[in-house]
Amino acid sequence: MAIDFGSQRVGIALSDESKRFSFSREHIINDKNVFHSIIDFIRRENIEKIIIGYPLNLKSEKTQQTILTEEFSKKLSDHLKSNSIKAEIVFEDERFTSKIAQYNIISSGLSKKKRKDKGMTDSVSAQIILQDYLDRVKP
Repeated sequence: MAIDFGSQRVGIALSDESKRFSFSREHIINDKNVFHSIIDFIRRENIEKIIIGYPLNLKSEKTQQTILTEEFSKKLSDHLKSNSIKAEIVFEDERFTSKIAQYNIISSGLSKKKRKDKGMTDSVSAQIILQDYLDRVKP
């Protein structure tokens, strides 16, 4: 499972059983129920590993969004422990994923109205993060 964390929405992606291909899924609104929703999703899909997009600037330095992502990851880890879920959390560089996602969505031929759905961009970004991770760790 991959997560593209954002202050408004959390994009979600999953891999196939062979862990070769990633697929975008829904996005989750980042509100007071975000961790409950993520935990439900993890249980429903029997997730073993969570890849979280790690935002760095072009100089590979942390930004304010990096700090917020680290705080989110810590809270998610605490929720996993309190719910007896042993899923591992891993960070994956997410530079340019939103731009690539937007380009892919524009190129897909979807209607302009559907292309403006920011939740779709978040989920496609999560898909790219997960595919990058799968390609990098492929045996």
